[in-house]
Amino acid sequence: MSDTSTTFQAPIGTHDVLGPESGQWENLIACFADFAYRYGFSLAITPMFEDVGVFNRGIGQNSEVAKKEMYVFEDRGRRLFALRPEGTAPIVRAFVQHQPTTPWKAWYVTPAFRYERPQAGRYRQHHQLGVEVLGTDDPAVDVEVITLAWRFYAAIGLKSVRLLVNSMGHDECRGAYVAILRDHLEANSSMLCDEHQKVWRENPLRVLDCKKASCIEVTSRGPMLPDHLCDDCRGHFDAVLEGLKSLGIEASLNPRLVRGFDYYTRTTFEFVADALDGAQNAIGGGGRYDKLAEQLGGKPTSGIGFGSGIERLLLARAAENDEPLRLVNRTLDVFVVDTTGEDVATVLVDALRAAGLACDRAYDRRSMKSQMKVADKSGARFALLVGPQELAAGEVTIRDLRSDNFGQAQQKAGRDDVVAVIANLLTK
Repeated sequence: MSDTSTTFQAPIGTHDVLGPESGQWENLIACFADFAYRYGFSLAITPMFEDVGVFNRGIGQNSEVAKKEMYVFEDRGRRLFALRPEGTAPIVRAFVQHQPTTPWKAWYVTPAFRYERPQAGRYRQHHQLGVEVLGTDDPAVDVEVITLAWRFYAAIGLKSVRLLVNSMGHDECRGAYVAILRDHLEANSSMLCDEHQKVWRENPLRVLDCKKASCIEVTSRGPMLPDHLCDDCRGHFDAVLEGLKSLGIEASLNPRLVRGFDYYTRTTFEFVADALDGAQNAIGGGGRYDKLAEQLGGKPTSGIGFGSGIERLLLARAAENDEPLRLVNRTLDVFVVDTTGEDVATVLVDALRAAGLACDRAYDRRSMKSQMKVADKSGARFALLVGPQELAAGEVTIRDLRSDNFGQAQQKAGRDDVVAVIANLLTK
């Protein structure tokens, strides 16, 4: 027999989002969708779990995410799957499978799962939105993707945002650089942090991303990747920087910016919000991944994209601005108060909603006083009052809940005319 006295809560590292907070999520996603469509992107929806190989090949099976943070499980058919830890690899897998016309521009919004210590704006189940472009290596696309993110952040009210950029080069020039970096790290391995003293050989580039003072000191005296780019990669990066400059977008070179996944090539970038604590101030980032489609079994296809965590974005916005995010009107137009005892409200709210008005009502045949309290808390502009007298006269009383002048806050309207009268009042 089950224990019915148990009170369940959301798992550690997850959270519930309820109204009115969920309204800010709705506004944020609606704003991003508008930007994505404005830039020519269409929505792509992929499964929440994939064959574990999609992520092991894409982000690298030796990456921290693959080794320590992915939720991996075996299904009833003994197939090994992983919950999505990030948004890019599933989109590229879908591209390889369905082969849409290129350049293919897709946007997404999705939960992502990582088993890590919960922190400000980052949960074990967090939520990401982003875009991906596959089928072109034109640096103008790099500029477009970065610009979309930059303009989106501004649109939701973020002002203290900085753009950091770097180039990872391609296999040849990066490979030559990694050999030089490996020699430098080997000569100074005893000075690295405890973790990287053990694992620096597996992926020397990860040491550049380490935030501990000992690793920063060692790598600051070593070679930096931008100094070792080949002519083609240098030309591509210069074109990206010039394109951003032409749009008035200021970018700061950060030669340590290697991102956390193995699939990145050439352009990498990150956005940081100065309103957040320095250790957790990244609100989005991405870069080019010109080998990922091939690694997932497809033809060689260039790609670039970025992702942002919704929780971290809202945290950054709250740190800058106390006002809730209101980009789309989600307040009620009308609240129907029915005290006739005959459920007149059902027909009234249906007519109002059919006319495109946002409308709600009370239930359970509550008293006038009780229903008016609910109407006022609902945030509706108007209340429609229908009692026995209004029912007999074929009328409703319209009360402006937001007016300071009670004498001018009420008027009568015929039941058949109420939709037109309310629509007219909302324009004033």
